[in-house]
Amino acid sequence: MNDKRQFSPATARNRDAVRDAFLAHMPQRGVILEIASGSGEHGVHITEKAPDLDWIFTDHDAQYRESQKAWMEHLSRPGLQGPLVLDASAADWGARIEALRPDGLFCANMIHIAPFEVCEGLFAGAGRLLRSGGKLFIYGPYRRHGEQTAPSNAAFEDWLQAQDSRYGVRDLESEILPLADRNTLRLAHVIDMPANNFSLVFEKI
Repeated sequence: MNDKRQFSPATARNRDAVRDAFLAHMPQRGVILEIASGSGEHGVHITEKAPDLDWIFTDHDAQYRESQKAWMEHLSRPGLQGPLVLDASAADWGARIEALRPDGLFCANMIHIAPFEVCEGLFAGAGRLLRSGGKLFIYGPYRRHGEQTAPSNAAFEDWLQAQDSRYGVRDLESEILPLADRNTLRLAHVIDMPANNFSLVFEKI
């Protein structure tokens, strides 16, 4: 009755594919800082197969942080840490996070349901925190060369913008890659995912 864990139907559908892409292209030892951890289920699912990771949950939303904390208490898995308060759009992510030198950053399903300055802040933060060779993994729907990759993504973007005109499916070439360049990150992998999504892996130069 007091279980505060949240369960996301969307995460349940995509977590295996996201985990497999992560394990194929991201470190399996060291520190991963997750941005906007939501329910916490991605970190839980990935670390089940990568127990040597120290996975740090963060979120701006207090209810999501309660879910992350509840998952940690439920599993008692040593590598799960946090949750920390983080507004990804902020120029300074706070002394505790800014002092980290994570091996990777992970962010799923955030940049399309947030103002674009949150996406800008994500890449700026990755540029500050990652050492050379460190990696940023982001997952979600993206436009390619100005075009939607599927009618379902176009309908999804219409729905998003009905909620908030600042939301939307971001374009990889015209919006995301310039942010990567600005923050000394190079696109290393574009991985096709189910349901017309992509996983993108960037490497700190």
